Amino acid sequence: MAFASRLASKSKQLCSSQVILQRQHAISVRFFANEAAPQALKGDEMLKNIFLDVKKKFETALGVLRKEKITIAPEDPAAVSQYANVMKTVREKADLFSESQRIAYTIETRTAGIPDARTYLLTLKEIRERRGLIDEHGAEAMMMDALEKVEKEIKKPLMRNDKKGMALLTAEFDKINKKLGIRKEDLPKYEEQLELKIAKAQLEELKKDALEAMETQKKREEFKDEEMVEVKSLDVRNFL
Repeated sequence: MAFASRLASKSKQLCSSQVILQRQHAISVRFFANEAAPQALKGDEMLKNIFLDVKKKFETALGVLRKEKITIAPEDPAAVSQYANVMKTVREKADLFSESQRIAYTIETRTAGIPDARTYLLTLKEIRERRGLIDEHGAEAMMMDALEKVEKEIKKPLMRNDKKGMALLTAEFDKINKKLGIRKEDLPKYEEQLELKIAKAQLEELKKDALEAMETQKKREEFKDEEMVEVKSLDVRNFL
């Protein structure tokens, strides 16, 4: 069913089984075609290792999903929590990033060469929007206002290597965090809340896929007289 394949591909760092099979086939053809060829180039070895690593992660993820019971009930906090725990197990066993880790990595790589504070903040906003995250408290606007205040005080654009200027901006950010009630020691709690939100959204997608699949099946002549089961009664493991 469509929703089962959706579940298996929830981690964006895993390839689909179809792609894996296609790439396996390509490698085997290459091997037989070059049986007497010289030793593989470093680039070929690198691609092969990447493929094997992705394949291993995918199989590990499927192994977890085949064992763990998932209840497709996004309206049930207990089901959402259970699903979040299952996906956490998938990430840990397959050595994948959590959403928070992915965001942190994206920020680190996307902002590495940015010299000024304004472009840095605008890039953070772009990353947030692309990941579908909502600025519920209007923190970005407050941060830009803080930057405006600091740049007005130093009478020039704030560069990230300006230690004094960045110290002023950090002090302004601390005021914003205090106003919003955000504490550094609460970050693990915020990360957990983010993962629960993501888990709920993914369960909602799975429920939608399951309903669509069952509606499609019900239109077939041989299933017209059968009643649709409740989505939450489905055992996803039977479809993997």
